[in-house]
Amino acid sequence: MLAIFLKTLPFFALIGTGWLAGRLRLFSAEATAALTNFVFYFALSAMLFGFAARLDLGALFDLRFVLAYLAGSLAVWAVVFAVARSRGSGAAEAAMLAHTGMIGNTGFLGVPMLVVILGEVAIGPVLMVLTLDMLVFSTLITLIIAAVRHGRIGPSTLRPVLRGIVANPMIVAMLAGLAWAGLDLPLPAPAAEFLSLLGAAATPGALFAIGASLALRPARRVGPALALSGVKLVLHPLAVGLAALAFAVDPVAAGVMVAAAALPVAGNVYILAHHFGIAEERVSAAILISTALSVATLPFVIHLIPKG
Repeated sequence: MLAIFLKTLPFFALIGTGWLAGRLRLFSAEATAALTNFVFYFALSAMLFGFAARLDLGALFDLRFVLAYLAGSLAVWAVVFAVARSRGSGAAEAAMLAHTGMIGNTGFLGVPMLVVILGEVAIGPVLMVLTLDMLVFSTLITLIIAAVRHGRIGPSTLRPVLRGIVANPMIVAMLAGLAWAGLDLPLPAPAAEFLSLLGAAATPGALFAIGASLALRPARRVGPALALSGVKLVLHPLAVGLAALAFAVDPVAAGVMVAAAALPVAGNVYILAHHFGIAEERVSAAILISTALSVATLPFVIHLIPKG
């Protein structure tokens, strides 16, 4: 346990450094936005392309893995949605809270951390979790809110969702890398070195940007945020772990899936909440609190993986 904690500590120290820089006003909101854009559009995309281009496509897609992750995540989604509705939240607000309870920071935190700690065997499962979160659950929350507000789902609702998917650089980078791998094309040495140099900036840049952005978030509505953090850090990995057992997912892939589910709430959930004007304070506080608590919970989950 101590060895795993020490391995994760530098990652969280980078987040803490970014948070301190933001709190001391050494890193402004504008600088944070610029760094986030650099990581999102360039560094992380280079890392994802490099990972995907090296994958064995025949071993990448595992239907049992997909079904287990969807089943466990949808179960958590349904529980949070039902509890929120029972406490008086409208359908759109309940859906946003449910989304917060099961969308982890896979892109900016999970990809760099889990691949380093768990090795290259984590690449395929982490990319699969990231893809399902972006394609399935981000689409689901957008469609639900549109249906609640407009009373229907039509072409005008679907177009922005499709545009967002096509324009997402992480999806584009992964698809391009998978196409490269599928065509079995060699990667020229200068191109490989370019991707390595640019991708190397993804881990420190992403973690620093997470911390700097957390410094800008107010910690209001702490009670509900604590509950959402507990759902994300405890209930979500437990649910996907049980689903992985039920679907007999390969133990290595299942372990990576559980570790990915144990990640704190993703920062892009707040972007959605702010865009729709729904539960912004609770989502913001849940991101802050879950990230802080994951310093202790995530190493524990990773420690349990070799034990089955």
